[in-house]
Amino acid sequence: MSRLLADLNPAQRQAVTTTEGPLLVLAGAGSGKTRVITYRIAYLIEQHKARPDEILAVTFTNKAAEVMRQRVEQLVPGSLEAAPWTSTFHSFCARLLRREAPLLGLPRDFSIYDDTDQERLARALLKEFGEDDRAWAARGALERISRAKTAGRAPADWAESGNPLERRQAELFRRYQEGLRAAHALDFDDLLLEAVRLLAEHPEARRRWQQRFRYLLVDEYQDTNRPQYELLHWLAETPEAGKQPNLCVVGDEDQSIYGWRGADYGNIFRFEQDFPGARLILLEQNYRSTQPILDAATAVIENNRSRKGKVLWSTEKAGVKARLYEAPDAEAEAQFVAERLWQYRRQNPLQHLAVLYRTNAQSRLYEEALRRLDLPYRLVGGFSFYKRAEVRDLLAYVRAARNPLDTQSLLRILNVPPRGIGSATVEALLAYARDHALPLAEALALEGNERVQKFRELLESLRGALATKSFPEALEFILEASGYERWLKEQGTPEAEDRRENLRELIAAAEDSEARGETPDDFLDRAALVSDADDYDASAAITLMTLHSAKGTEFDVVFLVGLEEGLFPHSRSLDTDADLEEERRLCYVGMTRAKRELYLVRAGWRRAWGGEGSGETEPSRFLLEVPESLVERLEAGVSVGAPAVERGGWTYESEEAGSARPLRARARRAPKLRGGRRTKADDDLLPHPARHRLDPRYPLGCTVRHTRFGEGTVLAVDGEGADCKITVHFVNYGRKTLVEKFAGLERI
Repeated sequence: MSRLLADLNPAQRQAVTTTEGPLLVLAGAGSGKTRVITYRIAYLIEQHKARPDEILAVTFTNKAAEVMRQRVEQLVPGSLEAAPWTSTFHSFCARLLRREAPLLGLPRDFSIYDDTDQERLARALLKEFGEDDRAWAARGALERISRAKTAGRAPADWAESGNPLERRQAELFRRYQEGLRAAHALDFDDLLLEAVRLLAEHPEARRRWQQRFRYLLVDEYQDTNRPQYELLHWLAETPEAGKQPNLCVVGDEDQSIYGWRGADYGNIFRFEQDFPGARLILLEQNYRSTQPILDAATAVIENNRSRKGKVLWSTEKAGVKARLYEAPDAEAEAQFVAERLWQYRRQNPLQHLAVLYRTNAQSRLYEEALRRLDLPYRLVGGFSFYKRAEVRDLLAYVRAARNPLDTQSLLRILNVPPRGIGSATVEALLAYARDHALPLAEALALEGNERVQKFRELLESLRGALATKSFPEALEFILEASGYERWLKEQGTPEAEDRRENLRELIAAAEDSEARGETPDDFLDRAALVSDADDYDASAAITLMTLHSAKGTEFDVVFLVGLEEGLFPHSRSLDTDADLEEERRLCYVGMTRAKRELYLVRAGWRRAWGGEGSGETEPSRFLLEVPESLVERLEAGVSVGAPAVERGGWTYESEEAGSARPLRARARRAPKLRGGRRTKADDDLLPHPARHRLDPRYPLGCTVRHTRFGEGTVLAVDGEGADCKITVHFVNYGRKTLVEKFAGLERI
């Protein structure tokens, strides 16, 4: 037996040694697919005496390609005269086109436009068309063009449309392609499309490249889109009649989560039809997670109909069950997770910990909770919440209205959303202000431009709103009066919808701040400090990331949060079975990132934008799909070996798990909180002080009634007597902080 094969389990060994003909390897999460690909390359070189440059291995990320290269070099002794072609799809196409560009009428030194180059071109075209040329509009236009290219659509397909918007898109698409050609440039989509065109339209070139690569290997086959699928089929076509290609594809239909980007997991299902006689090998042994985690994840994914099916198993049969925690509200959800992370970091600083969520907007509460505990973290898959452009835009409106001398805030919002105040006007205003030693706000007052005067009137109305409305209500007023909300709606892209969600989260943050008794100044100062401070360590052991960003990662402990209907699965995925199944695959990916411990967390009450729609949540259907026997239910925060940690006047304390109430019933009412005593020893172990003086009339956990908000549970009491502040979680209104002498609370 080859020394290489000794390191492999039987299924992996079979996948490595089946070198002739088409092969489909269904590799479950954590089953060692990268090992199979790299060992297969080494085996071909060592045992089949294949020349390294006869082997092409393609994947989706530069990091994955680099890992392949390094592992092959380690496995094959001695230096290789030529290296296998291991690269991303786009890198391979670039190399191919550099050699064959003249056949397509391209120079070999063509440019490749990255995201920034594409955006600049799109913005220039939008400006020529007299349309919004801001970055977000350009990215939305580019997204539509990219989707059209991936689907095989040309500008002419839109040009004959009766829809004026589609005709404008067709013209922009056409001009965009002309701009690329004029610059002798290709964008990322064109690299794939031009490579396919080369192989389809030029038989001699096609034969050269088919003969060049005797062995083809493809990683993450479930994520291939239409052009990538066609490219592989042209390369795999064999000129000899009856001879099958040596094409090995490795993938997992259960981990296909990029349908919104054009990926077609149906390519896996079609493989055996495309290549009759293809072999199928299942990799089901998982080397990452314990069996209890795999059982819970399998229980979820088995509800998908569109799957070939496999059963993951691990030799690590022991391990804790997935833990289920239902927090009373979103803030308590984040606090629970943060305090558990603090406990894990205290027990074992070398552990890798992660919080995974569906949308970027969810990071805000976790960032704030971790900062309160002085825990460093790494944020992946998005900017820090308060650094996101739309959040900074809305806060700039507030600052400009409150302080007319804040020139930078004025400049940020002067033409956001677009209101026809161009750069020439702005430059003239700045020059006038500079020449006459005036603040920009005064220069605006002297400008006769009608659009500038309307902007000034807008600022005046915003000042009035800030003076007469609550802070969250004023933020809502700004979004409506400025046209920002309408502008995002009109873009109609997933990216614009994500930005709207971030703004909803900002208003929810303002409501939380108000409930804590903070002033608008307190809120703005905190947001400014967060925006300006680079306060998280890039090498931190705690990672915050979206589920889409989590693909290919693994962590000792994973907190999968926000498991509520409409959030995860996302409301946008509920219209079709295909979208819902992709959401379920996303949940499966998140669950299988955990190596040792998995937490499934939801909030019983979540604040919606402006309070409209706020209230009790329904548990995610994915939670309901995990049998009770496979989870350990945590009531009020079952301890993991650390002392009770109190926040906001109430305690997460050790209790026996095992409430038998089903999730559907529990969703109707946020779980009641239970009061607890804390000792001096506990105080010494806290990561920060939490010392509220308690009013004996309102013990923690007691039930009260309010004339407007109804029944609620006391979470915290700050101070004594009639001026004390009482924080209450109300069943239908969530968390509110009330001054006792004005509250009119009644003990029940």
